[in-house]
Amino acid sequence: MENVLVAGANGTTGKKIVNLLKSSQYFEPVAMVRKEEQREQFEKENIKTVLGDLEKDLSHTVENIDKVIFAAGSGGKKVVEVDQEGAKNLIDVSKKANIKKFVMLSSMGADNPEEANDLKDYLRAKHNADEYLKSANLIHAIVRPGSLTNDAGTGKIKLQSKLNKKGSITRDDVAQTLVRSLHDDAAINSTFEIIQGETLIGKAMDA
Repeated sequence: MENVLVAGANGTTGKKIVNLLKSSQYFEPVAMVRKEEQREQFEKENIKTVLGDLEKDLSHTVENIDKVIFAAGSGGKKVVEVDQEGAKNLIDVSKKANIKKFVMLSSMGADNPEEANDLKDYLRAKHNADEYLKSANLIHAIVRPGSLTNDAGTGKIKLQSKLNKKGSITRDDVAQTLVRSLHDDAAINSTFEIIQGETLIGKAMDA
């Protein structure tokens, strides 16, 4: 079993990722939370936790960790400090700790933030974080979903490096795609966009 640090474990998508990892036969989740009181919900499910603030030193969070999923977000409040610099901070310590793979939850539009009408600052921060990861010499996958919904997942997506169309996708399906990206044979040093589609997640990723 590989230990997977989930940054942003307390978020809506983060919790889904942690639950998928918990039921996986390959991975063991380690939920990274910012506040002491956020630990209990995970620990009562026998999920390991680690306290970590993306704006502070994170070197302790990657001890005994094999892979990382970055699913943290400031919710628009601190896009530079958290979504950009926080991601870079975790990338730096992951590199020092020889993390085997770093999976980034990004966003559609992060490849060209200047074209966006709204969320420009957020997309710019995601763009900078993504570019930093690409240049970090870490095996990585950058997953860029369309707008997120809370509907039940379908297990099916449309995936391309650039879809050239907008669309939505369920958080369930995003979480599944991120977990699938952790595998050694999947999404190696690749960046791709996903929306709802007709192709099973595993198959879409193999293609």
